[in-house]
Order: sequence, then C-alpha cells, then structure tokens
Amino acid sequence: MSSDLIGLGGLRTPSRRRFVQGLAAGGVAAALGLWPKNSWALKGAGNNNVLSGTEFDLVIGETPMNFTGRTRPAITVNGSIPAPLLRWREGTTVNLRVSNALPAGSIHGHETSIHWHGILLPANMDGVPGLSFSGIHRGETYPYRFTVQQGGTYWYHSHSSFQEQVGLYGPLVIDPIEPEPFAFDRDYVVMLTDWTDLDPAALFSRLKKMSSYDNYNKRTAGDFIEDVQRNGLAATVSDRKMWGQMRMTPTDLSDVDAHTYTYLMNGTTALGNWTGLFRSGEKVRLRFINGSAMTYFDVRIPGLKMTVVAADGQYVHPVTVDEFRIAVAETFDVIVEPSGQDAFTIFAQDMGRTGYVSGTLAVREGLRATIPAIDPRPLLTMADMGHGGMGGGHDMGTMGSMKGMEGGCGANMGHDMSAMTPAPSSAEHSGHDMAAMSGGTMAGMDHGAGGTQTHPQSETGNPLVDMQTMAPVPKLDDPGIGLRDNGRKVLSYSMLKSTFEDPDGRDPGRDIELHLTGHMEKFAWGFNGQKFSEVEPLRLNYGERLRIVLVNDTMMTHPIHLHGMWSDLEDEQGNFLVRKHTIDMPPGSKRSYRVRADALGSWAYHCHLLYHMEAGMMRTVRVEE
Repeated sequence: MSSDLIGLGGLRTPSRRRFVQGLAAGGVAAALGLWPKNSWALKGAGNNNVLSGTEFDLVIGETPMNFTGRTRPAITVNGSIPAPLLRWREGTTVNLRVSNALPAGSIHGHETSIHWHGILLPANMDGVPGLSFSGIHRGETYPYRFTVQQGGTYWYHSHSSFQEQVGLYGPLVIDPIEPEPFAFDRDYVVMLTDWTDLDPAALFSRLKKMSSYDNYNKRTAGDFIEDVQRNGLAATVSDRKMWGQMRMTPTDLSDVDAHTYTYLMNGTTALGNWTGLFRSGEKVRLRFINGSAMTYFDVRIPGLKMTVVAADGQYVHPVTVDEFRIAVAETFDVIVEPSGQDAFTIFAQDMGRTGYVSGTLAVREGLRATIPAIDPRPLLTMADMGHGGMGGGHDMGTMGSMKGMEGGCGANMGHDMSAMTPAPSSAEHSGHDMAAMSGGTMAGMDHGAGGTQTHPQSETGNPLVDMQTMAPVPKLDDPGIGLRDNGRKVLSYSMLKSTFEDPDGRDPGRDIELHLTGHMEKFAWGFNGQKFSEVEPLRLNYGERLRIVLVNDTMMTHPIHLHGMWSDLEDEQGNFLVRKHTIDMPPGSKRSYRVRADALGSWAYHCHLLYHMEAGMMRTVRVEE
C-alpha cells in the first residue's frame, strides 16, 4: 500500500515526496519548467509530441529531468521523455536520421542506438550495436531506411547499455492500409515506464551484490502467527522450512520495485495526472505500451470494461475484461466506452504490489476519480514454480530429484553441493541441436504439457543454476500471480486469438528447446545455464518453419523477445493461437511458438528485463541460406 494518506471521498492526500513528484511530472526539461500537454491524442491538432510522415530527424541527447525532487541526467530524443510518438503508414518507406548528440563525459556512454521493437526490417536497420550494426557514435548520424510492412501499436528504444532505463524509449503507431475491424472516436497512447534516480550501472552492481535489496515484504513473525491460525502449526513450519532450505522467499516477485522506481504514465507521475479527454458515449481506443526496464503492470479502469482488440500490434478477436497484466515490452490495444460519470482512473499497479501509476479519462481537464488501493501482496507457491503440490505440509521427499540447484530447490536435501562443478561452456548444448543433447527432450513434451521435465546437460552441476522446474505447464489459462480469483475478469493468453489463421501454414520442421535459467543470489541469468558470452549463435535455415519451446526453470517471470521475426504462440495442443513479438514466461511454465525464419542476418533473442539481459539472458539467432 502506498504511504499516501487517504483523504475525503477516497482521494489521496499526497506525501511530500509524492507532491514533489507531481510538480516535476511530465518528462520535460527541468531547466525549462515546461508542463506537458494534458491530452496525447493521435488525431489532436498541434500536439508537439507527435511526428508523422516518412521523414524524421531524431536527436539523442542528455537532458536534465526531475521526477522526484532531484534533477538527474536523462537520455532523451528531441528533448523529451517519452521520445516523440512516431506515426507511420503501412506500405510507405520511412527515413529516420538519428543523430548522437550525447555530451562528452556523459555517464551514459558515448554510443547510442534505436531498436524498432516488433518491426519487420532488414538486419542492419534493427539497431543492436555489435550485432546488426556498429552503433551510433558521438557526433554521428545513422540513416535508418526501410519499408513499413505492418500496422498497429509498437515502440522503440535504445539497445545500448542501460540507456533504455534512463529515458530512451518512445511509442510508435502505424496506420494500416486496410480498414481496422473495430470503430473508435478517440485514440490515445498510454505508455507505462519506470524511472530511477540511480545511475543504472550502479543499480546493476547493487543487484549483483544484493539481488533482494528491494524485497521489503519478507514475511514476519506476525505473518507466521496468522498462517498458524489459518493453516495449522505443522503446515506452517513445513512451509517455512522449505523456503529456508531453498534460501528463497515467496515474496520475491520482482528484482526492482517501487522502493527504487517511480512509475510514469506518458512521462508523468501519478500526481501529474496524465489526462485523456472524452465525451460521454464515445468509444476511446487506448494503446497500452509497457516500455519499462523491469516492471510488469496490472492495469484496470474501475467502472469500465476494456475490450482487447490487438496484442503486440496484431488484431485479436475482441475479448472484454476488467483487468490485464502487461509484461515488459508487450502492447495491448483496448476499446472503452466511458459514460455515467465525468472521470475514470487508469490504474496500473506493479506485479509485486509495491507501487502504482495512475492517470485519468475525463470530460474536461483537472478532474480526477478515486484511486483504488493497491491489492494485497501475492505470495509464490511451489505450484507457481512448476513443482506441483509441494510445500504446505506436502511430501518434500520428491524435491530430492531436483539436481544442480545450489541455494535452490534441492539444496541441503542430501546433495553434496561442494562437489558440483561448473557447466561446460561449449555450444554443444546451446539448444540448436536438441537430438544430440544429453538429458534434453524433443517435440516440446506435447507442446508444453505432460511428464517429468528433463533438462539440458549444461544445467547439471552448474553454479549459475539455483533451481529447475520438474513439472512445467503452459499456464495459458492463468492470469498470473496475484490476479487469480480477485473478483475481476482478468485477461489470460488463452483468451487471445488472432483474427487470422497461421500465416505460414506449415508444420514446424524441427524443435528447439531452451531453458530459462538463473541464480537469484548471484543475479546470474541465461539460457540453458549459459550466459551470452559463453555460447555460439542459434542457427536457423532461411525460410524454414520451426518450433521454439521455452521452459522457465526460475522463480521469476521473463518476457522473451525475438528480433526480426514473429513468434506465433501455440495452445496446449500445438495449434496456432496468437501472433506476438514478446512471449511472457511465468515461473514454472512451458510454452511453445512457431517461427518462420524469413529474415536473413543476425538477430538478438533475449529476456526483455533489461538487467536480466545485461546479466546474460540473451542469444544471437543467425538466419542463413
């Protein structure tokens, strides 16, 4: 729950810190003292935040920003956070001249880049330094030029060091050639991000030294007493013993939360109150973009139903919900029809329930609706992490089958942890030759369900792997930790169905299975227990149709993004479900998706949690003829 006080009528009386944040809101230069426009309508005349057409000049520089009462250097595009909303049209060729105007001695480096997230384009236009081009150095201008092959809601961001964390991100809207299959009267982008006054390099260093720094919600003696009263002494002691042996905590849902972050909506804090205007009875399209570095948001608009009409820029059959979770890098387009009151709160709380950001839909500027209280904090269970019914008094003996988990499940369960040796650093088990992988599996275990999970040999005895899931399931029907049975209808992946059939139509010719692995205390992350620096690229044959099967062996949630190609998510039976560019992977889940290798070149493939990617959860995918 926020430290803000509840005032009359349910409105919040801000603490001094939150009040300062409100004064500093807006994502504009602190030195200029400018206020943001209250409405960010895509069709709004004179809105300086929108650049449209085919010719664009974008200047990346360093600008002082103040969101918390302290001025800090941010990386901006044309001086703003977020960067300007770019509006393209499908079928046109865009020219974007991106100039690096970072000052000498900038703490955020001298090189920069822009990656067009989810956009189909040539590899040398993708914007990943060291992979698809050499980056944009100080004083240089890089000409991006490509034909726009799609429509919908996307975004763009830096792929250089930690610049995405300090402001280099912006929304991207592409008008389709064909009429859209739904009607609306107004159109707004709602971009959700996280801001920290810390130097991101210092934050990364802190995570390496103490990954649980932000986990203020560890269970207390009072929680123990309450659990005894509810569950009984034996079950409660068994539960605490299990978590103690694992050296983990069920409250550790996110690495960085509102104790470090200030959450922003379109570059504005909650007290800045970003506002989108409407007239009663209008249909309003809201394009939600999660452009944060590390934060999952749970979004709802109390008093309004939201009809989801697109996911990751691609149309889906409309589904009406009260709430949805948006993973880092995902986008969701929804239609709402506000009526009956003058203002509605757009409420986005973080997954760990440590903070929120809010804005308003209103009939005129200056209005606010009641801001709801943050939901109770959720707790992880063994089932959440893919270990079935373990814990809470259940038989713990089955945990003895979990191998290679220093500090994780199976630690201190009779294993000789001192005898463990690091995993081999060769590429033999990097995932692209599953038939040769000792201990690996093929065909995705019935595309994500059934049987006891086997693991790559590279995970065995690996000091960078603290946990392995033994019974992963797709969890496509699961709205997520903290959203189950909350009295609201919450979106799940199983509700998303593309309005088109599988665009390729072929059955996959082969499977690649990759395990998401990590060590919580060491803040080490990778695929198959191996870091980016240890492995060779995954090689795909140009034009082939393949299936990627992901198994999440960690207790964290990971949004996985493949550059340059679509990820066509399958249901439990292996049927095409929905086309996406980012696939969310909850703890203990196993999900499969099809990929058509139709883009030559080298492409990034990574967890979109910025610090997980920097810590090693990244691969190169090379498409070759």
